Amino acid sequence: MSDGLKIDVSGTVNSLLEAAGNIAKLPLDLLNNGVKTAVSVIEPATRTAADLALTILNTLSQVLQNIASVIAPKN
Repeated sequence: MSDGLKIDVSGTVNSLLEAAGNIAKLPLDLLNNGVKTAVSVIEPATRTAADLALTILNTLSQVLQNIASVIAPKN
């Protein structure tokens, strides 16, 4: 009855399970890469915004000190 055709059931099942695992893993990999990309973009932008805010506050402080020194009575 056998005409030389062999079906590798275990190999086929393993291949199907591997394919199913890859399909399930793909969205998680995409999400992970998206989060990493977002963090790599947000981190420098946040640092720059913080540096800018600090610079503005320092400038404002210097302006207020200069105004105070002009207004303060001289002895």
